[in-house]
Amino acid sequence: MCDLLMKFGAMEEKLRAIETRLQDSENQIMDLRNKERTKVIFSAAVGGSGHIGPFNTDTTLIYRAVITNIGGAYSQYTGIFTAPVAGVYYFTIFFHAGGEHEAILSVYKNNQLLVVTHDHQSDSDSADSGGNAVFVQLQLGDMVYVRLAANSHIWGKYNKTTFSGFLVTQI
Repeated sequence: MCDLLMKFGAMEEKLRAIETRLQDSENQIMDLRNKERTKVIFSAAVGGSGHIGPFNTDTTLIYRAVITNIGGAYSQYTGIFTAPVAGVYYFTIFFHAGGEHEAILSVYKNNQLLVVTHDHQSDSDSADSGGNAVFVQLQLGDMVYVRLAANSHIWGKYNKTTFSGFLVTQI
């Protein structure tokens, strides 16, 4: 009888270990499902009816013509993207401008300069376009935005100046 009780105790211990492993596996599956469900994708254009700028100071651009905003992380009222989850994100900026002023756009993360796109003033060139892109690691709540440099301008009409981004992977 003692031998039978020892075997039963050992089986009980194995069963608890299996239950713990099963619970851990279920938790990992749920974590993966939640990560897979987190979709963050946005694209917006400055919009408007003509040129924007030049201004006397650097100005955060507000891209009011939202094309898509899955996850709601981009604000068309402030021009700021706020990371809803920690991860690696990819951002792009493109602009179109006339040649009579410089065109300088910079992408920032929490006041830290990430990338710049720039075109010089020209009397012989009537239109300019440019762009840049960056992968950046963000933490929950980090902010990414685009600034138009002082005394420069871009074109807003026909959605030619855009700011886009998406979550590549959560970390």
